[in-house]
Amino acid sequence: MTGPQEEFAGGKLLLRREESIAIVTFNHPERMNALELEMWGELARLVPRLDRDESVRVLVFKGAGDRAFSAGADIARFAEERSNSEQARKYAEGFLPGLDAIGNFSKPTVSSIRGACVGGGIELAAATDIRIAGESSRFGVPVAKLGLVAGYSELRRFVQSIGPARTLDMLLTARLFSAAEMLGAGFLARVVPDDEVEKTATETAGRIASLAPLVQRLHKEFVKTILFDPSLASLTEEDLAKQFTCFDTADFKEGVDAFLTKRDPGFEGR
Repeated sequence: MTGPQEEFAGGKLLLRREESIAIVTFNHPERMNALELEMWGELARLVPRLDRDESVRVLVFKGAGDRAFSAGADIARFAEERSNSEQARKYAEGFLPGLDAIGNFSKPTVSSIRGACVGGGIELAAATDIRIAGESSRFGVPVAKLGLVAGYSELRRFVQSIGPARTLDMLLTARLFSAAEMLGAGFLARVVPDDEVEKTATETAGRIASLAPLVQRLHKEFVKTILFDPSLASLTEEDLAKQFTCFDTADFKEGVDAFLTKRDPGFEGR
């Protein structure tokens, strides 16, 4: 069942639902789906709302059209928004909560990428869990061409996903990387023909949504914990107990019974 489409930021952000999948579209194709400050502010409010919505199991991000997932910030607005350090600090205060809301989303997230995925666009994609891209997509953070830096909060997810050497290659050369390169770097989960991106992302989201939602959240939490604390020295008794809570859920009983009786499980998230 598909719900009514919602519009935010003057129609530059669209939200629609297909069953338990929420799809956010950057709808600014005439500006390569540039992510304006108002859009980041809406994401900071919208994404936590979707996280609280128990009917949503997966969140997908995509760009309108086939030219860009998102080319990042609209450089034409720099004069009014980031012409000096004081303005840049205020811009970051409006931009980072939206980025962090995506990174902190407790359920699985998917980026469906066609075309340019650059600057703030690739930073947003880096905050999602699974990234699927078309063969002709291009990726980069060419801020050195503009004389500005990407900050700590923007870079940490690149260092975690592709490592410091490739992150520095991207930053210091300011070149755009191919989809094949980003697949090899571990940034992308899959690269498919351009006209199959949306279909592949939708099928992937549907497969994820069909599986036990409590387990999906816990696996995502566990992987993040391992990234931040590889030694696991910070784990509390409560953290360790989470490894076993699934055995007390109705979904566990449903999954085992479905396997034994050779039928598809119907997980309810409890």
